[in-house]
Amino acid sequence: MAKFKELFPGVFEIDGKLATKNLIPGKSVYGEKRVTIDEVEYRFWDPYRSKLSAAIKNGLKELQFNESAKVLYLGAANGTTPSHISDIIGQDGEIFCVEFSQRAMRDLITVSESRPNMFPILADARKPESYAKYLPKKIDFIYQDVAQRDQVRILEINSDRYQESGSRSMLALKSQSIDASKNPKEVFNDASLELEKNFEINQSIKLEPYDKDHMFFTLTRF
Repeated sequence: MAKFKELFPGVFEIDGKLATKNLIPGKSVYGEKRVTIDEVEYRFWDPYRSKLSAAIKNGLKELQFNESAKVLYLGAANGTTPSHISDIIGQDGEIFCVEFSQRAMRDLITVSESRPNMFPILADARKPESYAKYLPKKIDFIYQDVAQRDQVRILEINSDRYQESGSRSMLALKSQSIDASKNPKEVFNDASLELEKNFEINQSIKLEPYDKDHMFFTLTRF
């Protein structure tokens, strides 16, 4: 019998592996394995393919969003992590997936076609006004994984537009995309100082061995 426990609402550990309850039973997204327990299907969540999964494995204390949340996902790529967030927020939640790459967008659209709570948006996360018509006025939670030099500013301007005081965010920050000539620790320290102008840093988590030179921040907007 499988060892099974719920780590956060909607996030489970099955025999030591992370999983989410599959919103679309019978269908995988990126070739991940599925398992059925007590007539409920779960999708395994690979920490080598998802920074949020890696953060959970490395000691995330609070998920910050739950069922029915309205989520803005910046840098949705092919839809791997967004699909698991889709599982967690359920049918009553909404995840607005912003992606700049047309190639990645094709995959993201394919994933979203079978998931009624996922909304793919081809747009530049540096221009939050450009996708305002697709979003509600206020967002409960922002998740950002955009490997650009101005990663912190991208989060700030999106939070300014779509969030209120007390709203939560997660930022997967890649030091090499900001300044490859600097020591990652220095980059992370600089990013922390910038973030602290607008956010309380609730937790910072290194993502090794799953992702090199990455720091994962959980944040609350002032």
